[in-house]
Amino acid sequence: MRLQDKVAVVTGGGGGIGRATALCMAREGAAVIVSDIDIASGEKTVRIIRESGGQATFAECHVAEPAEVEQLMEQAVNTYGGIDVLFNNAGIGNAELRLSELTVEEWDRVVDVNLKGVFLGMKYAIPHMVQRGGGSIINTSSVLGVKGKKYTGPYNASKAGVITLTKNAALEYGKHKIRVNAIAPGVIDTAIVDGWKAQEWKWEIISKANALKRVGRPEEVAQAVLFLASDEASYITASTLYVDGGGHTF
Repeated sequence: MRLQDKVAVVTGGGGGIGRATALCMAREGAAVIVSDIDIASGEKTVRIIRESGGQATFAECHVAEPAEVEQLMEQAVNTYGGIDVLFNNAGIGNAELRLSELTVEEWDRVVDVNLKGVFLGMKYAIPHMVQRGGGSIINTSSVLGVKGKKYTGPYNASKAGVITLTKNAALEYGKHKIRVNAIAPGVIDTAIVDGWKAQEWKWEIISKANALKRVGRPEEVAQAVLFLASDEASYITASTLYVDGGGHTF
């Protein structure tokens, strides 16, 4: 098992990529703290893990709230003894509007969760990892963090920020044996794309806008996260791994 005796914290673990990754990590031997703002969804993930014989605990957390994130990391340490892996995955989309039409509140809402949330996760997990003697952090960016798309300005900007913040953290904490990487998913079949699915003409285009001409599955992203979390990626840090079917080339 690739994560035997490791402790992993997964934010946004109530569904989609977060749930798939939490399940994957538990199958590989990790004790998982599943965090989400949606209590019912997060507890369902924990229930699935436990019914499969794995270890998991739920923690309600709004990743844009410093006190809640700090408490999340303390809960991981108090429950399982430390933190070895952090998957900063919680994220949201934005109302698809031109920049001049966006409200400041909408901008702040998206950037607070997608970028500030990643910062807070690292801020409060890293001291525990240093004490533990190392660890692996994986931050969820997006293919839209490296290329433009109309009407998704806050989302794109926040995900671009995640990539650079990942590099900064990797440089600062490599000497403490903490690796920090990002993943950049493309179009993955999760709730965040439901709005696109509702527009049949748009979905026909978006769902095939990559080299493989299909939508990705959460489990495919989870395998990439698992790799970066494991010792198999022991010499990989400050990197961004595309999991997009080649979508960044379009």
